[in-house]
Amino acid sequence: MKMKNGKNMIDSLRRKMIFVSAVSIAAVVFLIFLAIYITGVRQLNRTMDMLTDTISQNGGRFPPFDPKRPAPAAGFPPMDIITPETEFSTRFFTVWTDEEFHFIKENTESISSVTAWQARQYTQEILARGKKRGWISGYRYKIVPAKYGYLAVFVDGRMNRAMTRQSILASLVVLIGSSIVILLLIIAFSRYAVRPAAESYNKQKQFITDAGHELKTPLTLILSNIDIIENDFGKSEWLDDIRSEGERMAALINQLVTLSRMDEDHSNLTVSSFDLATVLSDTVSEFQPLAAESGMNLRFHTVPSVPYRGDEGLIRRLFAILLDNAVKYCDFGGTISVALSAKRHPVLIMENTYKNVNAAELNRLFDRFYRADRARSRSGSFGIGLSMAKAIAKNHHGDITAYQKGADVIGFKVVLNNI
Repeated sequence: MKMKNGKNMIDSLRRKMIFVSAVSIAAVVFLIFLAIYITGVRQLNRTMDMLTDTISQNGGRFPPFDPKRPAPAAGFPPMDIITPETEFSTRFFTVWTDEEFHFIKENTESISSVTAWQARQYTQEILARGKKRGWISGYRYKIVPAKYGYLAVFVDGRMNRAMTRQSILASLVVLIGSSIVILLLIIAFSRYAVRPAAESYNKQKQFITDAGHELKTPLTLILSNIDIIENDFGKSEWLDDIRSEGERMAALINQLVTLSRMDEDHSNLTVSSFDLATVLSDTVSEFQPLAAESGMNLRFHTVPSVPYRGDEGLIRRLFAILLDNAVKYCDFGGTISVALSAKRHPVLIMENTYKNVNAAELNRLFDRFYRADRARSRSGSFGIGLSMAKAIAKNHHGDITAYQKGADVIGFKVVLNNI
């Protein structure tokens, strides 16, 4: 039963683990693909640049193969693509200009798809770019100084580029396929991964419930015996202290057990339809005398009617917890503001002046036993009220957040959804 009750929390943990794994896999795949892409493009450019360098260094013609030719300069990866067949498999054309970039001649003997007029057009375009190396229409080019001006060498790299693209695409397909397989394995084995957490969670809940029941009996006996002693010997300061601490401990146990049950089981909600504005108005009315007694100004604004479906008793407790918290921590003579609106979802905004708001750890306010003001630790509060409020909000498919407004105002925003 405990495993079933904690199923929602464990399923949520499992979904988060799968989500984090999916994001991590996607990030790794992206980085690997980016590295493959950059490496592939650089390799392609180095290959084509080696060809343009070879042709430009030989005055615009491909030199005959020389087996004694020195190896290329070291690089990553080391590469030498010049073979006896490279001269016959390389398609290229060249164009010469004078120092004023007027055309002198062109050579298109080693390529059939480019005319002399097209060769000059390509040269005009790369001269306008002002770059010594680059790509234009699938041709890798290089401009170098020549005897009478400049020499432009164009090497056909369309097949090389197509092969590089195919290689990169194949790598991408393999990476995506591998990622899907890994993610499926993570999903399949995630149940086993979260099993220790599920067991620990259920043991914790079981411990709280069992401890609560075990402690209630001696506390009840202690309080009953105090009544008997008072009847026999009369009241005393020490008996009053014992009774006060016993009642505080009993209240704490009841709250812990209630909170534990809220976390465990969402199916015990008593769901009905009611007016959220009316419930909030009733709760505010209950706290107005207390706020006035403490010298606080309690302001309340709501729309006329907010139809809602949920557990009315828990919603009343949620509003009471927030109002009680506001009254406890509002500065003397300060203002408490309560506003309820309803657009897509009902939204409650509750703010109060609190001069120490800068010292409050807003991200910890909903932690159990955390108090923003340690000086008020003996005010009857145990530091689990806001934890209970958050649990109620989550049981109603909503959430509650804390925020700071200005220099001395703390606020709580509650978003609720119909069950």
